[in-house]
Amino acid sequence: MTRSTSPSLLNTPSKEKSSDDISLPTSPQSQQLPRDEEAAEIAKEEEQGDPFLVGWDSGENGNPMNWSSGYKALITFILGMLALAASLGSSIIAPAESRIAEYTGISEEAAVLVISLYIVGFAVGPLIWAPTSEIWGRKVSMLPAMVGLGLFSIGTAVGKNAQTIIICRFFSGVFGSAPVSNVSAALGDMYAPKPRGQAMTYYAIAVVGGPTLGPVIGSSLTVNLGFRWPSYILAIWVFTVIVFAFFCLPESYSPVLLKKKAQRLRKETGDSRWHHPHEDVKLDVKTVVTKHLARPIIMLTTEPMVTCIAFYASFVYGILYMTLEVFPIVFAQNRGWPLITSTLPFLALFVGVLFAVLINLANQPRYARAVDANNGRPVPEARLLPMSIGGFLFTIGLFWFGWTADPSVPWPSCVVAAAFIGAGFNIIFQQCINFLVDTYSLYAASAVSANTFLRSLIAGGLPLAARPMFNHLGVGPAMSILGGVAALALPVPFIFMKYGLALRKMSKFAPVHED
Repeated sequence: MTRSTSPSLLNTPSKEKSSDDISLPTSPQSQQLPRDEEAAEIAKEEEQGDPFLVGWDSGENGNPMNWSSGYKALITFILGMLALAASLGSSIIAPAESRIAEYTGISEEAAVLVISLYIVGFAVGPLIWAPTSEIWGRKVSMLPAMVGLGLFSIGTAVGKNAQTIIICRFFSGVFGSAPVSNVSAALGDMYAPKPRGQAMTYYAIAVVGGPTLGPVIGSSLTVNLGFRWPSYILAIWVFTVIVFAFFCLPESYSPVLLKKKAQRLRKETGDSRWHHPHEDVKLDVKTVVTKHLARPIIMLTTEPMVTCIAFYASFVYGILYMTLEVFPIVFAQNRGWPLITSTLPFLALFVGVLFAVLINLANQPRYARAVDANNGRPVPEARLLPMSIGGFLFTIGLFWFGWTADPSVPWPSCVVAAAFIGAGFNIIFQQCINFLVDTYSLYAASAVSANTFLRSLIAGGLPLAARPMFNHLGVGPAMSILGGVAALALPVPFIFMKYGLALRKMSKFAPVHED
């Protein structure tokens, strides 16, 4: 039996996994390896020429990197459906807010908590699901969590009071965050860096499209069936996807697969020397605290690139969820449109999201050339040109929408402006994530965790501020304030284009190769 000469983790360039995983020293005496030490242990045994260290053989079908393109496409579709179910759940209940408020006897401002706490759950959930995926694999970290999302969605639907509904929504967000936080890692298990960019672009449609399609679906259900049915339909959709994924979604995390391969080899050969370090990995509190709590906060507060990019991505993400409260003010309250009709402009946001895919894909050949010129290494600055374009589209869309939202202006104008907002958001958001991963390769998981935590808090807070802000200031002035903030952020990509390399050289987290 032969083995791959490459460390197994190097064959699985998952963002959440490959990052942060080889940064800490390994103790040779350790019997239960923390996850951060696993790659170092593999590298050490490779250097020692251990012939019984299990790795991937050349061209082995069990290696997710070697799966056929069609099979990868099917898996990508299933993963996208899981993410779509979770992201759809964040907004599908938005059109039912007023009826929930009326039924439970709370104010409409308090009813916004059914949106805000779901998103806050997105900040809490990855603390559980990210380390779970690194111990037991992607499938185990997502499908049981999705069952939780389905059950708490039913709990929301049958809730008799505000407390039950709001608490169930929070836990729906906690469990629903599993695919949103882990699907990108699963894609990284299968795709090499260049094709991974295209897979991530299509996956982003599911993550970003959910919040824009949810209100359209939810309004129809609320009007025709009642305010409980958006949650019922969400649960039905979630359980349908779970059943499909249970039978069709394979495990893609190479350390887990290599662990099973080692167990199989020991059984087939009777030789107990076959092994893989992942067999000794255990979930320990120290690793979770360091990797998923302390380090992201340190990077957020001490790394200028993480701070600026995370705040920029969080701002645009928060605006997306703020539209769940702003659009009803503009189209239902001010223009007098009925509920279903007033949610149709969300489709303009979705059209903008789809348009952004063209711009993101158009940058892929340019990025590939930059990577080839850099000896195959990521080039974070090559991600910034689309981000600058998205920044202008987003800023123009905010001002345009704000000053054409008045009922005296024909409605098509502000609907087109909404498409600009959607396009700008998707471009900025995706390129911000790509920039962080490229910049902090070893610590990308912590950088992305910092961004996820911050964006979830901001996106959870802005919808609560929307009604007081827009009702007291007016749509034009309020949207102009947001547009002004977006305009202040326009120089960010240009600053990093010029000074990004110098900042990376000064960073203790961002590796820079001099050759």
